[in-house]
Amino acid sequence: MALDPKLVLASGSPRRVALLRQAGLEPDRLMPMEVDETPKRTEHPRALARRLARRKAEAAQSALRGDPNFTNRFILAADTVVAVGRRILPKAELVNEASSGLHLLSGRAHRVYTGLCMITPDDEAVHRLVETRVRFKRLSRKEIESYLASGEWRGKAGGYAIQGLAGAFVVKLVGSYTNVVGLPLYETVNMLSGAGYDVHFRWLEHES
Repeated sequence: MALDPKLVLASGSPRRVALLRQAGLEPDRLMPMEVDETPKRTEHPRALARRLARRKAEAAQSALRGDPNFTNRFILAADTVVAVGRRILPKAELVNEASSGLHLLSGRAHRVYTGLCMITPDDEAVHRLVETRVRFKRLSRKEIESYLASGEWRGKAGGYAIQGLAGAFVVKLVGSYTNVVGLPLYETVNMLSGAGYDVHFRWLEHES
């Protein structure tokens, strides 16, 4: 008898877990994979997002190889990159990185790319790339200083979290909102469903 399929998220991001739960999906295992996220010389933001998602998925695949509890597993990995033109903004860990990013984004448009990679139980890799365009208002010095003081920027691509305080900075958004949060739900659910994962089996648990 075939084992029930397992959903493995190659990430420890609370935002990605929350988004999956929003879609009625519960990862059976979280596997944050440490990979070198340094962009290659002249690497386009799109290519970086694709490459890092693939590397995370492949790292999780390698780690699970031989585990009898995860022979029937769908591995999902994602990487989100924020860019102005070809300039890639880092995941801000230091206040000066976040400050530099906010000053750069102030009053202008930028793009958010999320690379998705899913590895099926048959070891087939499926890739998607989702792009969203975002425009920020022109930020005052007080807004930037207050946002930096909040600490919400820490560890976020581009130095901001759209689902938090920085949502008030957004003048216009074209594309997937959940992509900017960190996991485009439409594309993610379609990938899983298309590969044979039952994305609806937990929906009945949400009935009141």
